[in-house]
Amino acid sequence: MARYIIGVDVGGTKIATGVIDKSGKLKKKVILPTLSAKGFKVSLQQVYNSIDEIMNLSKVRKSDIAGIGVCAPGPLDPIKGIVHNPPNLKGWKEVPLVGLLRKKFKKKVKLENDANAAGMAEAIWGAAKGYKHVFYVTVSTGIGTAVIIDGKIYHGKNGMAGEGGHVTINYDGKDEVCGCGNTGCIERLASGPGTVKDLVKKLKKDPSNKTSILDMADGDPGNITMVMVGEAAREGDKLALDTIKEQGRRLGIWLGSMISLLDPEVIVIGGGVSSLGDLILRDIKKAIPPHSINIYAKKTPVVLAKLKRDVGIFGAASVLM
Repeated sequence: MARYIIGVDVGGTKIATGVIDKSGKLKKKVILPTLSAKGFKVSLQQVYNSIDEIMNLSKVRKSDIAGIGVCAPGPLDPIKGIVHNPPNLKGWKEVPLVGLLRKKFKKKVKLENDANAAGMAEAIWGAAKGYKHVFYVTVSTGIGTAVIIDGKIYHGKNGMAGEGGHVTINYDGKDEVCGCGNTGCIERLASGPGTVKDLVKKLKKDPSNKTSILDMADGDPGNITMVMVGEAAREGDKLALDTIKEQGRRLGIWLGSMISLLDPEVIVIGGGVSSLGDLILRDIKKAIPPHSINIYAKKTPVVLAKLKRDVGIFGAASVLM
């Protein structure tokens, strides 16, 4: 009986590939550069190379591999197994990735977008284990979400469901244009770069603002990162603490609406923001109940993701579970 799954996390800069057993133990992993700037043929070959390499390193027999799970940035169609046109994968236009991998490796292959895959991994092996109805959020450079209903990812009609980061919470925000072109998306307002952008605005408006964040950034607001904001907040910097408090409030307002819509059993928060822990979690939880019609909103658990390391590999493997 096949005991292992190969998980392939295809990113714009690296491809992380691992062999995972069905209990969720990572046997081996390899990381190769995507080489996406060199075009589709080169980067696709890197995907092939990563799978060949992990098979050799892990010394797992081909007959012991149940299949290959792949996660990649969208837009993609997980139902048809097609990667449409990700902005960070040069030349990947309408690529039938599932078909190509099946043909080459003669194994069952499934494709999923990275946020959905991470959410499913948390439901199988992580913070949402034991729950059937899960709303997963990753807050980093952007905000990605996964909607899991009765233990299955909800894809919608065209496989494009679950883009919760592009829900608008301030349609009047003229200066709050998201990367997607919409105005006032939660991704613009509460992602890492969005939060830093608003912080820099404050500093420019009032240069007398005393903060250790500027020292970390060598006096240049353009160098500020969310990691610096987190470090300053842990040291008690007022501006940093206020910034995270506002980020948490915005996420909580949005999550209140998500609870009204989905009534999940649990909300799992992953991505870079999860490293802030209680610094942000308390303000998220505080803002949820006043912004939800769901009478159980206050009791809905909001927890931090567990699979922080190698979550892409686990996510890719999870779609075959």
